[in-house]
Amino acid sequence: MINIAIFASGNGSNAQRIVEYFQDDHDINICRFYCNNPHAFVIQRAKNLEIPCTLFNKADLMAPGKVIQTLKDDNTDWIVLAGFLWLIPSYIIKRFPNRIVNIHPALLPKYGGKGMYGARVHEAVIQNEERESGISIHYVNEQYDEGHIIFQAKCSVSEHDTADKLASRIHQLEYEHYPLIIEKLIRSTPAK
Repeated sequence: MINIAIFASGNGSNAQRIVEYFQDDHDINICRFYCNNPHAFVIQRAKNLEIPCTLFNKADLMAPGKVIQTLKDDNTDWIVLAGFLWLIPSYIIKRFPNRIVNIHPALLPKYGGKGMYGARVHEAVIQNEERESGISIHYVNEQYDEGHIIFQAKCSVSEHDTADKLASRIHQLEYEHYPLIIEKLIRSTPAK
């Protein structure tokens, strides 16, 4: 069994979509959600889905302790970021080389980096009069949104778009592609 931990900071719709995608899979298991925001709706999603959820603060993440120990205790094989807004510390990246993935709501390398998430990304895309946007699925390294890009999908941006309209199309791309790409990565990577 391959165990996936999902890190999320907010609503958790992508986290829920990933759980639903793998719910009948006998080889891949979502073992736990990790959340750094005690007010995030993803915590309620975890309860509804009967998935354990570990809350943690910056100190828990930055120093080897609670987070890494729980990852070890769960025999975690992969980490999936689904709207997680903090950098992953290098000691976790080293423990999971090429086994931490993230999704970004734009076509990287454009519109990435610290502070570029959610509506901020869509507003910047519209303000700069881009004609297309999309999603980027990438490996995680020590920098925001700079890991090797695994997959991108595009959608058009019209002159009448709002950040909300564009976000809706981006979410559909995320729901369609993220679980599928995660599965392909896992099935094509040799076991540890």
